[in-house]
Amino acid sequence: MASMLKGMFSKKKRYAPIPSEQAKADIPEGLMSKCPKCKKIMYTKELKKNLKVCDQCGHHLQMSSEERLQTILDEESFQELMGDWTSENPLEFPGYDEKMDADRKKTGLNEAVVVGEGSITGSEIVIAVMDARFRMASMGIVVGEKITKGIQHAQKQKKPFIIFTASGGARMQEGILSLMQMAKTSAALKDFNDDGGLFISVMTHPTTGGVSASFASLGDYNFAEPAALIGFAGRRIIEQTIREKLPDDFQTAEFLLEHGQLDKVIHRKDMKSTLSAIVKLHEPEGARQ
Repeated sequence: MASMLKGMFSKKKRYAPIPSEQAKADIPEGLMSKCPKCKKIMYTKELKKNLKVCDQCGHHLQMSSEERLQTILDEESFQELMGDWTSENPLEFPGYDEKMDADRKKTGLNEAVVVGEGSITGSEIVIAVMDARFRMASMGIVVGEKITKGIQHAQKQKKPFIIFTASGGARMQEGILSLMQMAKTSAALKDFNDDGGLFISVMTHPTTGGVSASFASLGDYNFAEPAALIGFAGRRIIEQTIREKLPDDFQTAEFLLEHGQLDKVIHRKDMKSTLSAIVKLHEPEGARQ
């Protein structure tokens, strides 16, 4: 018995070998992805199949504008509008041109929002998608103008307008010209609403600053993805101003829903079907071929 116990406790534990630097270098770039919330490592291909939602904790990772359009619109239905529009440097802000060039090269986009026409399960819409990879989707002159023109195009074509927002707010390199886009986009939405247009706003992580305080919050339906950060000023600034500690879930989509500032928090897997149902609900009789 004693010899058996000795044998049991004398066994050495086996550990997986630590990958060498060469082994790490041999792993193709982009093959694996890590969830920023629970830190789970997963195959990037499988993550994309799951609409970039972590299968362990349910965290919704950020999507590019291209990925978003592919998950929402019918295949090959998207036609981009104003795709060649680019920003200049109206205030001659130092280093701005170089940063813009770097983002264009990194993302393949000319600006932080993609606008165009497409269809959702056969229903024609105009859609705008903000892309946080480009200047954190900050709102400059061209971003505001593209969204405004998209709204006006939807009004002219008698189509619903849907926007997916994700932004750090106004673009500081364009100063007051950036802030003016809040009023311009809001005025365009007022005309669109007066003409009976349907506007659906979907706020994704993060939607902050001047974007959250203007067009993002003016939808006939205001939706958000789970746990998305939505707010105007930052948490620390608010706490210092009111001299109070804010709830842990403050400025999350769930907090806003509980306090009546959102209509629904929608999981990404349900987004297309939900938008399709709403668009069809508002279609005039005989609108579809």
